[in-house]
Amino acid sequence: MTSELTTSDATTPTSPPDATPSDPRRGNLTLGAVLLAVLVVPMSISGTAVALPAISSDIGGGASGQQWVVNAFNLSFACFTLVWGSLSDRFGRGRLFAAGAATFAVGSVTSALAPNIVVLDVARGVAGLGGAAIFSCGAAILSSAFDGPARLRAFALFGTTAGIGVALGPTLSGLLVDTAGWRPIFAVQAAVLLVVLAATPVIGLARPAGEGAAKFDLLGTVLLVLGLLAAMVGIVQGEPWGWGSPAVVASFVLAVALLVAFARVESRRPAPLLDLELLTHARFMALCLVPVAASFGFVTLLTYFPTFLQFVAGQSSAKAGLVIVLLTIPVVVGPLAAGRAVGAGVNPLVVIWISLGALVAGDLGLLLAGPDTVVAVIAVPLLLAGCGMGLSAGLVDGQALALVPEEKAGMAAGVVNTMRLGSEAIAVAVYAALLTGLVTRRGEEALAGVDGVGNAADVVGKAASGDLEQALAAAGPDVREQVAPLVIDAYNSAFHTTLVVLAVVVAGLSGVIAVLLRRGASAR
Repeated sequence: MTSELTTSDATTPTSPPDATPSDPRRGNLTLGAVLLAVLVVPMSISGTAVALPAISSDIGGGASGQQWVVNAFNLSFACFTLVWGSLSDRFGRGRLFAAGAATFAVGSVTSALAPNIVVLDVARGVAGLGGAAIFSCGAAILSSAFDGPARLRAFALFGTTAGIGVALGPTLSGLLVDTAGWRPIFAVQAAVLLVVLAATPVIGLARPAGEGAAKFDLLGTVLLVLGLLAAMVGIVQGEPWGWGSPAVVASFVLAVALLVAFARVESRRPAPLLDLELLTHARFMALCLVPVAASFGFVTLLTYFPTFLQFVAGQSSAKAGLVIVLLTIPVVVGPLAAGRAVGAGVNPLVVIWISLGALVAGDLGLLLAGPDTVVAVIAVPLLLAGCGMGLSAGLVDGQALALVPEEKAGMAAGVVNTMRLGSEAIAVAVYAALLTGLVTRRGEEALAGVDGVGNAADVVGKAASGDLEQALAAAGPDVREQVAPLVIDAYNSAFHTTLVVLAVVVAGLSGVIAVLLRRGASAR
């Protein structure tokens, strides 16, 4: 395995002679179907956060239940990306892509009809399962369906479409919440996926790999999925159950045991789900940590900053969605800008360091946000945080794949995406747990001196979930005006503390990345 870090994206491998569709129209329809599905998945991730206060008001669920609306999707997505890719090699990429689209549609329909928070959380997990198939199988379809310049164009559109989905999600969801409620958000997603399913017969279905296909690593898959699930349960439930409670401790112990068992199983497999040798490559791992930093510095804001804007700044769902566009625009244009810079001779590491610095600066800059937030004041921090994500998004993948032999490129891509998606799920869960704990603690302290509050624990619980109206209703009409500024201040203070923690985490990861890069350079 070479340790050279190139100054340009990895070279696109040559496709089999029959990879490019002989019928251009069929190729365009294939591309259109894949891109339409790819648009919906990130739109669902970024747009759901805007709807959380409305969901809380309608079907309740508390802070933990609201967190799992987001966490269930992210965890399911992260756990099954490698799984769908392995299955697609055996049963056909087109078939598995269609299965993923159908699964996402079923999850979205169930979400739209959910009578309570438990059903909604489970449905979001189902949608995340389908989303993992759409991304892993969709990319594989494009790789086998196009060749040469057509392939480069297809993957450029793939990345741009994902960025557009991230950018559109909060705005579209905010408009739907304000005009029709939160349920149409998921209904629209299901409708789009039904259109994709109608188009799947025209997709040039990738052939199953046949006799040469590696045996599916079922045991490794089960251990990985259960290990990540146990870790997530411990992180999300740490605050409500207590970090030292037997259930939380058992969750973390189980997670460690399962993941250690996963590593041992994979080390003995002739065709493992994950080749552990990749994890010993210092420069490769350094690049894999860049999207982890982006998960803490950007994805957490994308998920929960809309709730801050509504709870603390008093903005409507629609306005909060529009403000988030400032955070997401760089995700659309950043990959193209980074690619052009590297193509013009800029060292890719320079671009990556700029992206990491932008994440730290953006997170700290949002300390200016508060109850009287002016969009012009937070515009620059939001754009910086967005650049931190956008500049590194496509660049890291190409540079990481350039470090490994061609025969391991697919697995390397799986490692990069698993770390990206897994860290997103963990980062969002950690952020939510930290913010909820801080709001609860500071809210209870603030309300201790207020007479006539109905149930202080209920008030701060609803405040922690981001629902100001429900929190004030729980406080009672007599103290509503007195309680409002107290819980808003508690949320605002907790948010600021969380921002500092995020910036410290990103800075710490940047330090680890620097050490790994130096170690990789000395090993050459």
